[in-house]
Amino acid sequence: MFQSFDVTSTPSFGRSRVAALRGRFAALGVDGFLVPRADEYQGEYVPASAERLAWLTGFTGSAGCCLVTMREAVVFVDGRYVTQLAAQVDGDVFSPGDLVGEPPHLWLERHAPKGFRLGVDPWMQTSAEVEKLETALKRIDGMLVPLDDNPLDAVWTDRPAPPLGRVLIQPLEHAGASARDKIAAIAAAVAEKNVAAVILSDPSSVAWTFNIRGADVPHTPHPLSRALIRADGSAAIFLDKRKTGIEQEAYLTQLADMLPPGQFDEEMRALSRQGATILIDPDVAPQALASLIRSEGGTPVQAPDPARLPRACKNAAEIAGSARAHLQDGAAMVEFLAWLDAQPHGTVSEIAAVRRLEAARTAVGARMQNPLRDISFDTISGAGSNAAIIHYRVTTETDRPLEAGTMFLVDSGGQYLNGTTDITRTVAIGAVPDEQRRFFTRVLKGMIAISTARFPKGTRGIDLDPLARIALWKGGGDYAHGTGHGVGSYLSVHEGPQRISRAAMQELLPGMILSNEPGYYRPGAFGIRIENLIHVLGPEPVGDGDQPMLGFGTLTFCPIDTRLVVAELMTPEEIAWLDAYHAETREKIAPLLANDETRDWLTRATAPLS
Repeated sequence: MFQSFDVTSTPSFGRSRVAALRGRFAALGVDGFLVPRADEYQGEYVPASAERLAWLTGFTGSAGCCLVTMREAVVFVDGRYVTQLAAQVDGDVFSPGDLVGEPPHLWLERHAPKGFRLGVDPWMQTSAEVEKLETALKRIDGMLVPLDDNPLDAVWTDRPAPPLGRVLIQPLEHAGASARDKIAAIAAAVAEKNVAAVILSDPSSVAWTFNIRGADVPHTPHPLSRALIRADGSAAIFLDKRKTGIEQEAYLTQLADMLPPGQFDEEMRALSRQGATILIDPDVAPQALASLIRSEGGTPVQAPDPARLPRACKNAAEIAGSARAHLQDGAAMVEFLAWLDAQPHGTVSEIAAVRRLEAARTAVGARMQNPLRDISFDTISGAGSNAAIIHYRVTTETDRPLEAGTMFLVDSGGQYLNGTTDITRTVAIGAVPDEQRRFFTRVLKGMIAISTARFPKGTRGIDLDPLARIALWKGGGDYAHGTGHGVGSYLSVHEGPQRISRAAMQELLPGMILSNEPGYYRPGAFGIRIENLIHVLGPEPVGDGDQPMLGFGTLTFCPIDTRLVVAELMTPEEIAWLDAYHAETREKIAPLLANDETRDWLTRATAPLS
């Protein structure tokens, strides 16, 4: 199994660990310390050695932070994690904070006393985050105090060792462009900005640029590493040699100087002493990096990571690979759903469902000679009211059966050499109440609205987000997460800068892969989400219109449970889309299935609604 069901949250230790952290404040000259859910690489997934937020608080979500003062300890999360936070932390020690409405910098400005001194680990905070904190603290005559050593590490006595996952070369047939060409393109972009070099501090950018993959963090196949690319085309990659073999080392040394991570600071100092201007991305580079450059006479230039947008706009090989990966993954999902439908109600548990789904992905991968390399995130397997926990993680303590009269939400994905998948289906376990079916239908209408959208060049995710919500709004509902996130090419399942949400300002460009996943959640009752992956198509003429429009192509093919659809709430156009989608699903997936029994199930599941 790629997924563990162990209980990793330890709220009972919160009081003693917060007390130990506070015990170091006086010697450090601070009134508080900010603990983000981050490591020095600023990735979404972090190794066990960097799970500081979980160790301190018990909260195991993928986004959040904790502000500890002498009097308070506030854990900030977004809407996805409100229910999970309440279940995982000691409410007598920690209070909930709003990561979106009142993030730490606003909380400090509104609630901290005059002269407040906030300690931070500058390797754990980006330049953009530090700027917000400094601005807020100045308004209350306070001060941000960068610390040389992380005080939490001093009290975390059993901290795991850093990871040493093996590095692999991503074949050109899947990458679609050579690492040499990518490095040259980035060097040209650096030269165009009249700076000496760029630091790629995001491991996903390093992996994409050098066409390598790794195994340092859960479910995201990038090696924890940094790279330096100069305007003259020369490069250096900072990567522990214990992660590579002879083949990988020979490959990388043809592209760049291969240096140990411990040499990174000295290389930055040497370059800065020459008075170099060095590009860093303020949204992903740690603040310590900018400070190091300035301290040695260099000039950090803040600009977007030049690999980020090319990485997001997939080339033809990456799109084709993703399409093949999704067909394979769709076959695994169909085999799982067919099995699930045949089980007596109440006999399958959330954990049993996860195990069966991972087994299906493994079996189909072996059959199609494209093995499942990993899951792309811990499967969300929510039965009944557990489905209302947006990022629910089933454990041996929370595991419950899929009971008759409820809905089951399963959000999962796979990592394959040719692509990263992410799919959510909500299915009926027996007869489901009509109210739940109506909300399912409203969610489906939003998903179809995004799937069929046509839009002009310059359209951003924020412009499309309301399309997914209008049907829910008309029914008195909404959801507290974005409609879609970017997805990498055998990289992170959550990739920027593309997304569809209320805050998504990036223009949508051809080749970008996004999720399309509206939902609805009623705490303590039920949850619904329907998700396909889509990719942005280039502009094409529309009817007798006077300008070409972009649109979306669908990558995910798997039945949507029509037993949950209230046809009277659907328009003829929406029903036609669903019927056509199911016909295409049947055509593409049926030849990939293992037996006639599963093919018969697929035929029934994709029967026309009209």
